[in-house]
Amino acid sequence: MNGFFKVPTPKNEPVLSYAPGSKERALLKKALEEARAQVLDIPMYIGGEEIRTENKKALTPPHDHKHVLGYFHEGDKLHVEQAINAALGAKELWANLDWEYRASIFLKAAELLAGPYRYKMNAATMLGQSKNAFQAEIDSACELIDFLRYNVHFMSEIYSDQPDSAAGIWNRMEYRPLEGFTFALTPFNFTAIAGNLPTSMAMMGNTVVWKPANTQIYAANVIMQILKEAGLPDGVINLVYVSGPDAGEVIFNHKDFSGLHFTGSTGVFQNMWKTIGNNIHKYRSYPRIVGETGGKDFIMVHKSADAKQVATAMSRGAFEYQGQKCSAASRCYIPSNLWDDVKKYLLEDLKSMKMGPTEDFGNFINAVIDEKAFNSITGYIEKARANSMNEIIAGGKYDKSKGYFIEPTVIVSQDPSSLTMCEEIFGPVLTVYVYHSENFEQTLELVDSTSPYALTGSIMARDRYAIELATKKLTHAAGNFYINDKPTGAVVGQQPFGGARGSGTNDKAGARANLMRWVSMRTIKETFVTPVDYRYPFLDKE
Repeated sequence: MNGFFKVPTPKNEPVLSYAPGSKERALLKKALEEARAQVLDIPMYIGGEEIRTENKKALTPPHDHKHVLGYFHEGDKLHVEQAINAALGAKELWANLDWEYRASIFLKAAELLAGPYRYKMNAATMLGQSKNAFQAEIDSACELIDFLRYNVHFMSEIYSDQPDSAAGIWNRMEYRPLEGFTFALTPFNFTAIAGNLPTSMAMMGNTVVWKPANTQIYAANVIMQILKEAGLPDGVINLVYVSGPDAGEVIFNHKDFSGLHFTGSTGVFQNMWKTIGNNIHKYRSYPRIVGETGGKDFIMVHKSADAKQVATAMSRGAFEYQGQKCSAASRCYIPSNLWDDVKKYLLEDLKSMKMGPTEDFGNFINAVIDEKAFNSITGYIEKARANSMNEIIAGGKYDKSKGYFIEPTVIVSQDPSSLTMCEEIFGPVLTVYVYHSENFEQTLELVDSTSPYALTGSIMARDRYAIELATKKLTHAAGNFYINDKPTGAVVGQQPFGGARGSGTNDKAGARANLMRWVSMRTIKETFVTPVDYRYPFLDKE
């Protein structure tokens, strides 16, 4: 390296509108037609090889589950071992590559995604994960582009953070990749997360075994195509489709396992943490464990709030992407003086929402991800319906004959500790508790104590004293806290994302802090004039 290189200043990728008559709308519709017209054969990517097996599994749109988009090749423990060996084999060359060449690969990937791959990626996310055009654009295009660009910027900041040096010495800090291989386990709901978890580790010189959710493989394949075209060397990121138990059994028993980057359920994360802890004596070093897990995210409303703003925050916060966001609003506390107006505006919004396939751009609501999710969510709706303390004031109907469709459902509960106020549902279900408008402070305590999670939440008020009180009282209730907004929509470089308590390690995806988890520092002190006498002046005689 013959220079202190400055990377391009990152800027958030502009969100395209896909309005009628726009160029992007036409290009996306064309990409959707092309994707639906073919049946893909999707391999695993291990080292420089595309791996195919005898065990092929169909990929279907959640909103049209009889249509086959393609087949992926499911692997087993042997493929996990091969991926680990490929990652370890690629490690030395990759770790020793000057950082600016690593940076160039991911910056190129961002440009490929912003340009020639944008519509292919968005179409894959719309079809494979049942996201509408706007939700796909802000996720699989813009957020992933932002992760790649901002993480390169954060990487350069980390490397440039160097210690002071006293006279006669030079102190340096190396930010080494972790020793061994890392493991990325990614969810179905955000293509950007699926892309960020393995690339953020790889960017810092690590090599990765990556297991995506089966229901995200269709778009994960496009991510891998982009990375390969951007010049990512073979073996740096190895994409495998295996069961969770098979992956865990091989990876968490391997002496060279050095880090886990995870987004998914709290239960799975806690079980993995326990397994890693039980195996701690097997590892070469203490593995880094980073996880963003569940949420029971809230909208807390003060009596001074604007009812129309509250209703809009509820409509968007609870029902965009069918509530399948870790950050989605799923419990709402509304003061009695505002409830009638909020209810009127909310029901008006819900009546205007169309539900159906993503290919019809008029649909705000699409399908939930799969039959397992459909059964779980509808089970919560039926349990709520059976509780006399609850009233379903909107939605509550569902149908899985063609796709996994569930109407946006609003439950009003007289019990602030009822099932749907407390447990994560991960679907289009919002539960409302109406409190006496003078009991604001007591209700803040209720918000803080109801859920084991602490991911996102918002306060809606015009009274600045109320805003300050809520912000302080709810300090530990949400890692991402919003004032007069819905509790979703974090933007890379603006609102680094993550929560604590039962919601994860709060290592903030989209921030420099997250990248610091994937390096191991080495301090180097060089002395220019080395002492030749052990004696210090205090030993001299008077």
